[in-house]
Amino acid sequence: MDVSTVEDALGLTFEDKTLLQSALTHRSYLNENPNYPLEDNERLEFLGDAVLDFVIGEYVYHRFPAKDEGTLTSLRAALVCARALAEFANQIDLGNYLLLGRGEDEAGGRKRPAVLCGAFEALVGALYLDRGLSSVSAFILPRFEPALDHILRNNLDKDAKSLLQELSQAYLGYTPRYPTIDTRGPDHDKVFTVAVTIHGVTHGKGQGRSKQLAAQVAAAEALEQLRAMLSAPVVHVPDGPDFDIPDPEGSFPR
Repeated sequence: MDVSTVEDALGLTFEDKTLLQSALTHRSYLNENPNYPLEDNERLEFLGDAVLDFVIGEYVYHRFPAKDEGTLTSLRAALVCARALAEFANQIDLGNYLLLGRGEDEAGGRKRPAVLCGAFEALVGALYLDRGLSSVSAFILPRFEPALDHILRNNLDKDAKSLLQELSQAYLGYTPRYPTIDTRGPDHDKVFTVAVTIHGVTHGKGQGRSKQLAAQVAAAEALEQLRAMLSAPVVHVPDGPDFDIPDPEGSFPR
C-alpha cells in the first residue's frame, strides 16, 4: 500500500501511518497473508461506529434544538446506517484502496456495501485515534450535511422497512414479509440474502452480513419500485366503436 498516495486521495495526513493501513485492511487479506504485520480493520470499525454516533449525535443536537429525542435518534440513524456509510465510502473511492483477499476481491468486495461501510467506520476510528474528534468532524461533516438535507427533503429519517410497511399497508393493504433465501460463507463471514414480498410477489432483494441489514437493503429496493409504481401516470382507454376489432372483411363498425 502506497500510504502517501492514499492520504493524498483522501485529503488526510496521518502521524501514525499504520493506523491508516489497518483501517484499509480487510480480514480476508490476513486470511491469505498470515504474516502481514498489522491487524485487520474490525477493531477500528468498532471504534469508528461509536465515534460516528457521537459526532453525528452532537451535530443534530445543536442543529435542531427544538426536536425531541426520538426525532434526533431517527435522523442520526439515517445518517450512520450501513447504506449511507457505504455511499460515503463510494464518494471518496475508498474501495480502490482496500487490501482484500483475492477471493473477496474477485467476488466484488470493493463494491460490497458491508465491506465499504466497515472500511469507512474503520477510517473514522483511525482518524480519531490519530487526530482527535475535531479532525473527524472536519472530515465527515461536509459530506454528511448534504446527505442530511436530502433526508429531510425526502422524509428518509425513517428506516426503509418502516417506510415500506406504511406505504404497502396504505396503498396495497398488505404487510411486507422478509424470507431469507440464501446464506453463504463461513460462520465468521456469512452473507445473507433476503427477499421482500408483498402478497406473495417479490419486490426486492438485499444482501448483508446480517439478516437485518439484508432486509433493509431489500426494503429500500422495494420502496423505490413501489414509489415508482404509485407515481406512474394512469392511462385511461376509452370504450367505443373506434376501438373495436375489425370484422373479417376488414371493414370497421360505423
